[in-house]
Amino acid sequence: MKPLAVALGDPAGIGPEIVAKAWAAGRDTGLPPFFAVGDAAAIGAVWDGPVRRISDPDEATRIFGDALPLIHLDGDGPVEPGEPKLEGARTALDSLELAAGIVRSGSAGALVTAPVAKAQLYAIGFRHPGQTEFVAERCGIAEDNAVMMLMGAGLKVVPLTTHVPLMDVTSLLSVELVVAKSRVLVRGLARNFGIERPRLAFAGLNPHAGESGKIGREELEILLPAIMELRAEGIDARGPFAADTMFHASARATYDAAICTYHDQALIPLKTIAFEEGVNMTLGLPIVRTAPDHGTAFGIAGQDKADHRAMTAAIRVAAEAAQCRARRAAA
Repeated sequence: MKPLAVALGDPAGIGPEIVAKAWAAGRDTGLPPFFAVGDAAAIGAVWDGPVRRISDPDEATRIFGDALPLIHLDGDGPVEPGEPKLEGARTALDSLELAAGIVRSGSAGALVTAPVAKAQLYAIGFRHPGQTEFVAERCGIAEDNAVMMLMGAGLKVVPLTTHVPLMDVTSLLSVELVVAKSRVLVRGLARNFGIERPRLAFAGLNPHAGESGKIGREELEILLPAIMELRAEGIDARGPFAADTMFHASARATYDAAICTYHDQALIPLKTIAFEEGVNMTLGLPIVRTAPDHGTAFGIAGQDKADHRAMTAAIRVAAEAAQCRARRAAA
């Protein structure tokens, strides 16, 4: 398998540190080969381990056991951990674009992205809600067809709506949205994990899943019709269930992925059971893309406090998904 491309994210955040720590820990634990893409100064500001610049991704596998391979991009100024700057946002965007392009070209096996600072990106003209939508566009996929799935500790969750005010969720939900995202999820579970007939569990929007319409009708008018349509297509769709009973251990064993109506309904259980190792995966793309499920953590950047486990998990998941895709393609 080709080595993975890891975009370093904002140079002032914890991205460079967790990528370097993942490499250092991964040499002894069989982490698949990867190379970083970004400014060497960002790594040098937080880590004194071996880094070797490369010009071709194929070099990464050969030197991975001795040094962290890096495709270097010149930054626009000095890197100060914990001090985000517009220049750093430009470097982060350049590294993301280059890493995505390398993966799209087939020169790398998958894309892993470290955290970026959206406020700084927006200030330099970035017009996407986040890295997910940017990568989708670069892959020629409409952002509505790119589905965010969070995973960790055996749980996989998909929020139907993401970074929107809670008061807007109801107006954004529709039968068409639920069905479309569920189809992408089904294909993604098969393509990336070999789950050919996944079991999908749907969380209700309202307390007690609406109590048969007594506490809201979204379950009856949106979720249930969507579930029935999915079942007619042969998809194992179940629910809607009361969300507060869906995430204990025995309930999680009954489904392969949970579909939730809004951001925190999905993220709270995931981060409760897998806070240190949560992975964000984008489904619906022609490439594999993962990321650690956390932000830039500017408050601890440069203090040797960043936990690399989510980045390590993101790299492992990306490699496993790329291998699963390759096996299916060869079958």
